[in-house]
Amino acid sequence: MRNSTRGGAYALARVLNTIGLAIVAVIVTYILLTLLEANPDNTAATLVRELAENVDLGLANLFLVDDPQWEVGLNYGVAALVWLVCTTVVVRLVRRVG
Repeated sequence: MRNSTRGGAYALARVLNTIGLAIVAVIVTYILLTLLEANPDNTAATLVRELAENVDLGLANLFLVDDPQWEVGLNYGVAALVWLVCTTVVVRLVRRVG
C-alpha cells in the first residue's frame, strides 16, 4: 500500500510541477514579447498578455518605473520568480509527504 501512495504523490508532484512551470513560461514569454516590442494587437501576443495578467499574483504594479517595458520586465519577473519558488517548495513537500 505504501508504494501506491508514494506513486500517487510523485504523480501529483509531476502534475503540480508541470502546471507551475507552464505558468512561469507564460510569464517569461510575456516579458520577452514586451521587451522585444511585439505587436500588442497580435492574437498570440494578446493571449499571452491576458494569461500572464491572470497569474501575476497582484505583482503587476509592485514597482513603478518610468519605462513601461522595464516595468513589465521587473514586475512580471518577480511574479515568475515567486511562482518558481512556490512550485519548487510545494512539489518537494508533496514528494516528502508521499
